[in-house]
Amino acid sequence: MAAFKFRLATILKLREATQDERRRELAEAYHVDEVLAGREQGIDAQLEHLRQQCRMASRVGTVDVDTLVVAGRHELMLRAQLRDLARQREHVAAEIEQRRERLVEATQAVRALEKLREKQLAQHEEEEQRLADKEMDEVGVRRWRPQEVEA
Repeated sequence: MAAFKFRLATILKLREATQDERRRELAEAYHVDEVLAGREQGIDAQLEHLRQQCRMASRVGTVDVDTLVVAGRHELMLRAQLRDLARQREHVAAEIEQRRERLVEATQAVRALEKLREKQLAQHEEEEQRLADKEMDEVGVRRWRPQEVEA
């Protein structure tokens, strides 16, 4: 019996490598988004801390205006950073979607070749079984004919 050999195995390997690369690219984009989200959380925490400091500075009998002005400037800077991070995350979200679509395309290309390989393997196995059945029939005929001659 001949062993099954998928003629497009090299192309399948290339497509699988492309699929793996697309997965890696998507994972990188998700990682970038996580880093940006972490930065947003850090800035949110800084803003909350700043608000608490302003409340404390305002509660005491004398209000330290300089501290409140500095805190206000710092708050403006933090809010600007949040806006920048939001724009970056929008860009990353678009990039994630593009990379996800490329991964889907690569996965479909791999799956198409896998289906073709499965179909060709099934055909090969059917042909091998047919040849084995034919061989068994010939063996049976050879055994039967000598007995027929003797009779």
